[in-house]
Amino acid sequence: MDQGMERGSGSGEEPGPVGAGGVPQGDVYDWFRRGAKLLEQGHPAAAEQLLARAAAAEPHSRSIRETLARSQFDAGLFAAALENFKAVALADPADDYAQFGWGVAAARLGDFETSAEHLALAVAMRPESEHYRAALRQTRATLAARAGAYGPLLPGAPGYRAPE
Repeated sequence: MDQGMERGSGSGEEPGPVGAGGVPQGDVYDWFRRGAKLLEQGHPAAAEQLLARAAAAEPHSRSIRETLARSQFDAGLFAAALENFKAVALADPADDYAQFGWGVAAARLGDFETSAEHLALAVAMRPESEHYRAALRQTRATLAARAGAYGPLLPGAPGYRAPE
């Protein structure tokens, strides 16, 4: 956990899911833990709700923002995921996972040039990661196909544009 992230009051009470006015019970650390658990359990949209609140309370926490970005990506919120992965990567350019997340989110949004840049950085930092290398190969293949490296696209193919 990032510095400055401290455990709650220590009252020993286990926080319930929602308090008065719809505000989740517990402190920021509780929201982070519960959000991460929801993400692990396959509930990214629910996780995103808790983690967004935690990120608003602790905007400089890279671990909260990275977990928020993962939940947003898994929930299909690719633009929001990209912004959070980008924030983490800009705060710590050596964070290979943030670079990877930025790259795959950019690819999902159709920005393959940005995707290739950040996936290449992630691969350079962790060349042993097959996930990173596979994502970079896919992005580069998409860029090559769009540039005509495999011949012209046929009518009906994704990305086909009729000659003018």
